[in-house]
Amino acid sequence: MSQSTVVGVDVGGTHISAALVNIETSSLVAESYVRKDIDAQSTVTQIINDWCEAIQQTQGYDGSSSSKIGIAMPGPFDYEKGISLMKGQNKYDILYNSNVKELLAEKLQLPVENIRFLNDAKCYLMGEVFCGAAQGQRQVLGLTLGTGLGSAWYHHGEVTDADLWYSPFKESIAEEYLATRWFVNRFHELTGEQLKGAKEIAELAAQKEVAQQVFQEFGKNLGQFIEQAVTHKPADFVVIGGNISKAYPLFSKELEHQLQKAGLAIAIRVAELGEKSALIGAASSWRESLLQEQEEV
Repeated sequence: MSQSTVVGVDVGGTHISAALVNIETSSLVAESYVRKDIDAQSTVTQIINDWCEAIQQTQGYDGSSSSKIGIAMPGPFDYEKGISLMKGQNKYDILYNSNVKELLAEKLQLPVENIRFLNDAKCYLMGEVFCGAAQGQRQVLGLTLGTGLGSAWYHHGEVTDADLWYSPFKESIAEEYLATRWFVNRFHELTGEQLKGAKEIAELAAQKEVAQQVFQEFGKNLGQFIEQAVTHKPADFVVIGGNISKAYPLFSKELEHQLQKAGLAIAIRVAELGEKSALIGAASSWRESLLQEQEEV
């Protein structure tokens, strides 16, 4: 295994994905890709075991375990120490205040310093800037839309966490209007039906006008949120990822209308790499140190 190959990991609210990433070429070793469903409401032991199972499958792809791991993790999370701060988000509450880095290191039998955590939205935007939809752009806002709201900025060649999920928005905070639970709650308000998530509502859009209405309202919310966000920090390009972005045609028209109404000339693009962007971004956290090690040999 080349020293320039790292395990990139993306932790979502319902799954974990992992793959070997060549950080010299910012590309995945496609055959090493593993995706595993996760019950984010289960026990600490079960969650850690499931995560490690996916990581170990990727590590052992070619028979020689890659020992460096970069993990894209949703927030709130202490990324340096590896401590989960997620609570009340309907995912991983059981890990609250747990040192996830130490738990993984023990199970994987690795030094804790071999595991690095980064904000998932930051990782996804890094991947899209390096080799995806945001290549060549100078001022980019990256948003991941799923069980939570992830956000990151790309300015002056640097990607930084935006942490916009808890910014004041309408009658609450942004995440309450731009994540899966909003779709579930709004559809229930309008129909009395309880569905699992945005995907199920999207599947009804061809037959039910109410499902179309929910996505149109979402598009309006997202447009207003972007308008608010770029008022504080400029962006001329927005790249959208996460599972909700797969339904982009259902809310794109209303989103674009809202931006035009606000007089904002901002290009909107759906992430080109999908989950690959987060994996590449997470693994790239090792790029500088590993390439430096190679030069010293």
